[in-house]
Amino acid sequence: MVTRERPTLEAVARRAGVSRATVSRVVNGSTTVAAAIRDAVNQAVRELGYVPNQAARSLVTQRTESIALILPETANRVFSDDLFFPAMIRGVSTELEAADKQLVLMMAGSSASHDRVERYAMAGHVDGVMFASVHGADPLPGVLARLGIPVVCSGRPMGGEPAVSYVDVDHIEGVATAVRHLLRAGRRRIATVAGPQDMVAGVDRLAGYRTALAEAGRPELVEAGDFTRESGVHAMRRLLAADPRLDAVFVASDMMAHGALQALREAGRRVPADVAVVGFDDVEISRISDPPLTTVRQPIVEMGRTMARQMLGLVDGRTDLPRSVVLPTELVVRASA
Repeated sequence: MVTRERPTLEAVARRAGVSRATVSRVVNGSTTVAAAIRDAVNQAVRELGYVPNQAARSLVTQRTESIALILPETANRVFSDDLFFPAMIRGVSTELEAADKQLVLMMAGSSASHDRVERYAMAGHVDGVMFASVHGADPLPGVLARLGIPVVCSGRPMGGEPAVSYVDVDHIEGVATAVRHLLRAGRRRIATVAGPQDMVAGVDRLAGYRTALAEAGRPELVEAGDFTRESGVHAMRRLLAADPRLDAVFVASDMMAHGALQALREAGRRVPADVAVVGFDDVEISRISDPPLTTVRQPIVEMGRTMARQMLGLVDGRTDLPRSVVLPTELVVRASA
């Protein structure tokens, strides 16, 4: 007598071309998996005759109690003097620790590490994935979400990926408020060091600058950096070369603003007497720079905590969560403007 081997969850996953975790979600009734993926899994289940017994059903639904936080940056960027990422991690870890969940930090600053993260998440090693920043139209958040893996991003994904939840701040209004502050102070030739235009934060902060200048009928003067101190130095030098008479600059991050202050000192410009400077973030360097930096404060720790709360709700299957949460910013006036 030949006994037919019972089809396994892994066999269904291979037949459907998806991860074991995705099969688990489909057979247990998850509604977060994309319809096409769900149909492929159900077809594989029918073809193989897979029937989960109660023990197997209990096994496949077992959670890892771990949540991944993906940092799509190089190690140099994450562990630089910019305290954005440590503050974000602190906020996330505070909420996850309170919920007795394990935080898994993963770097994804290269294509190879990006692929490794994708394999890790799709293999079911974590219950959900958070992204601390997203560059360009990165497909990974959407790919994981369509496979039924809970995903939350820091910042609105470019392209408006509808399947992904996100937590952001009101960059446009925050920057517009800062530029209006400069205009009220009598500044007329206001430049900007914009952030990278492959990130929503960079795009929206430039839009806020342009909004306020358009309201006042003032001309634009734009150079871009990559949120690092060095890029702020170089961009500020280019701005001074383009318009030696500029009297104010909005810089799209505090680290770049710190670099801009150096370039202004080298050029013999006094801050704020000759050129007023405003940054964005309100990280530690803004308080200890010379002079202390006027900046737009974004609640970085609270962003991390909110992301974690969103994630915990998604993992628990809550359907009443908002798709997006946008937190307010605040202008902090110090000596530089």
